Amino acid sequence: MSDYITVVEVGPRDGLQNQAKRLPTAAKVSLIEALADAGLKVIEAGAFVSPKWIPQMADSGEVLRSLHRHAGVRYPVLVPNLQGYEAARAAGADEVAVFAAASEAFTQKNINCTIAQSLDRFRPVCVRARTERVVVRGYISCALGCPYEGDVAIDRVVAIAEELADIGCSEISLGDTIGVGTASKTRDVLRAITASLPLDQIAVHFHDTYGMAKANIIAALEEGVRIVDASVGRLGGCPYAKGAPGNVGTEDVVLLLDELGLSSGINLDRLVEIGVLVSESLGRAYDHSRTN
Repeated sequence: MSDYITVVEVGPRDGLQNQAKRLPTAAKVSLIEALADAGLKVIEAGAFVSPKWIPQMADSGEVLRSLHRHAGVRYPVLVPNLQGYEAARAAGADEVAVFAAASEAFTQKNINCTIAQSLDRFRPVCVRARTERVVVRGYISCALGCPYEGDVAIDRVVAIAEELADIGCSEISLGDTIGVGTASKTRDVLRAITASLPLDQIAVHFHDTYGMAKANIIAALEEGVRIVDASVGRLGGCPYAKGAPGNVGTEDVVLLLDELGLSSGINLDRLVEIGVLVSESLGRAYDHSRTN
C-alpha cells in the first residue's frame, strides 16, 4: 500500500463560501497559487453556482482565468448542473465536482429537490464531461449523519456512491458534514462501499465539530484510503453547530501524516504561514497551538 496521501485542498471553495467577509479576487488567486507553491496537488478553485445563494463564489470564473497554473496541479471547481458546467468550461476548467447528499431532508433544504432529482441533474454533466475528457469528482454530504434526519443508513450511502460512479464520477468524497462521525462509523461505511467500488476511488472529507476528525482520518487511512480533503487555516465553520469548527485543517492533516510516517509532499511550515495570512485577511483568529 502506498505511503503517499493525496490531500485535496478545499479551502478556496468550501472554506471561503461560508465566510461572512469576502476575499477580493486577487487575494483568492494569490491564495491558490501559494497553496500550489506549498506542494498541494489538488486545489478546489471555486464554484459555478448562483451568486444569489453563494455570493462568495461569484467571481469563480475570473479566479480560474487569472490563475497561473502549476504543472501537475489540478484545479477542480464545483458545478451544480449543466449550466454551471458550461460556465466552468468557458472559464477554462478541466476538472469539475458535483455535490450529492445521503439525506433526503438535507437535499431538500440545501438544493430544493430529492436525491433522485439531484442525481438526474448530474447525468448530463457527466455525459458532457466524458465527451470532453473532463474529470468529474462526486461528493456525498451527510455520509455519517444528517442535521435533520440524524443517523443515515449505510446502504443509502453505498447506493448513492454506486450511482455517482455509474454516471461517471472517477472519485467520490464521503463527507461528514456535521462532524458526528466516529472511527467505527467511518470503518463501517468504507467497508460497505469498497465491497462494490475500488478503494482508490474513495476520498474522505471530515469536519472537526466535536474533535473527531483526526481519529476518523486515522481509521480511514488504516482502511486504505489515500485521498483526504482538508481546508487551509481550518476555513469553514459548521453552520449546524454555531461556533463549532468545520473543515479539518490542512495543516492538521499534514502534521498527522508526518507523525504517521506518511508522505504528502506538502511543506507544513509554508502551509501554516498561508493559514495565518488568510485568517488575518478574513479577520479570524488562528490557533497556532495545534500545529506547533
